[in-house]
Amino acid sequence: MSALLAGERGAPGGERFVARAASLTAVLIAAGALCGLLRDQIIATLFGADGATDAFLVSWTVPEFAATLLIEEGTAMVLVPAFSLALARGGDAGVRALFAATFPRLLLALAAAAGALAAGAPLVVRALAPGLADPALAVDCTRLTAVTLLTFGVAGYFSAALRAHRSFLPPAAIYLAYNVGIVSTALTLHALWGVRAAAAGVAVGGVLMVLVQLPFFLRRLPARSRSRGPAVAPVALAGAAVIAPVALFALARQSQVLVERFLAAGLPPGAISCLNYAQKVAQLPMVLAMMICTVTLPLVARAVADGDLERARRRVERDLLLAGLVVLLGAAYVAAYAPQIVELLFQRGAFGPEATAATAGVMRVYALGLLGHTLVGALARPFFSAARPTWFPLAAMVPGLLVTAAGGLVAVGPWGAPGIAAANAAGISLTALLLLRGLAGRTIPVDTRLLLGRFARLAGAALLAAAAGWAAALPGSTPLPSLALGCVLVPAVFAAAALALRVPEAALFLSALLLKARTFPITLKQRHRHVR
Repeated sequence: MSALLAGERGAPGGERFVARAASLTAVLIAAGALCGLLRDQIIATLFGADGATDAFLVSWTVPEFAATLLIEEGTAMVLVPAFSLALARGGDAGVRALFAATFPRLLLALAAAAGALAAGAPLVVRALAPGLADPALAVDCTRLTAVTLLTFGVAGYFSAALRAHRSFLPPAAIYLAYNVGIVSTALTLHALWGVRAAAAGVAVGGVLMVLVQLPFFLRRLPARSRSRGPAVAPVALAGAAVIAPVALFALARQSQVLVERFLAAGLPPGAISCLNYAQKVAQLPMVLAMMICTVTLPLVARAVADGDLERARRRVERDLLLAGLVVLLGAAYVAAYAPQIVELLFQRGAFGPEATAATAGVMRVYALGLLGHTLVGALARPFFSAARPTWFPLAAMVPGLLVTAAGGLVAVGPWGAPGIAAANAAGISLTALLLLRGLAGRTIPVDTRLLLGRFARLAGAALLAAAAGWAAALPGSTPLPSLALGCVLVPAVFAAAALALRVPEAALFLSALLLKARTFPITLKQRHRHVR
């Protein structure tokens, strides 16, 4: 992946930096994702998939919203461009001015929001899941998780500032710290507090998100300077100017989860839990794919700030295609081996075979929307990279959300949780198409026809790979042999099909892997000599 990100030989230092940053970030993101799997395994083992876990997951809705708004999209898409502009126009003085103008107000607003959520928890639970079996338990858990509105906001602010300074490793470590907090607290307190221990772990994990970044943020924050310069004031106001469209877009996108849980609350107990487990596992390929766009956001923002739209176009097109390749390969594997994945990860303790079958069915449907989810996250970043107000992403998200809600209402009766997941996939795919077409005409002139053609070919390769993996699955056996075989078979079929369909990114990706395989022994020898 590093070689592919770096591009052709002789690429500029910025591209080599992206390659190194993406590789190191990938390690931490993968560690956080694996810890997230461990978290879900422990919650499933300790509490199963029933009314109690449904109550906890309703309380987890607010932290999920907060993560999207304050860490992954909202704050990042406002503050990364703002800090990039501050560095470009005002240097250290610009960064200090932006911090002084934004952070105290943000801290006060987040603290007030956390207090309001804790006080209004009964109303929130009633609105989110009116048919929930145990609303009192959900209220208790919501009050415990309310603190994440404050801690996630601070963590997202630190992450944005560090990424603008091209410091990617501390932000990449936050979900590792978060999941460590959840796992350790749940294991320690589950016998005493039941599922409330998991909610307390969410609160602890939010605090750890802040602490893991704090030393690096303080090191990057420049000492107070008397000279601020004339260009600092506009930069300090850039975040306030774009916060409304970014925040509303992030809220609309995350509202898909609200629609799912609202509709699933009327299904038999455990439906919300099955949707959650399926979504968390199915979206792992999307997390890895989005890593690329996260690392390159400051480069896109700087290119737009410099007025170099051609450089921004090349960067965005490359990122979209590489992200599509990664997520479609992962979607093929998930669709082919969903029952085996769920059995291996979750089927133990309170999580039985019935829960495995229900979760696997939902997971296969979720895989259909993974490309759409990835593209929405990737395409929103260029829209907001210029640090100017733009409402088009929200306008594109609303029709998708309506399709999710209307489709879910129609499908939940005959098909239950899989019907809800199918509506989610349809809605997010519509939004991705609208964003792709809108980006070319409003912000960065990407080649829409080229991108759609490449995505269609990659989707065809993914379909063939999923069919091959499904056919080769070993029925009745333990899941590990089938999954191990799939790790070889699905990528091989995907690569062969992509090459046959003449997808250039597949050839580049294979060349990068072969180059890495040839140079790996040499690298090991060099490191060994250096150590000696």
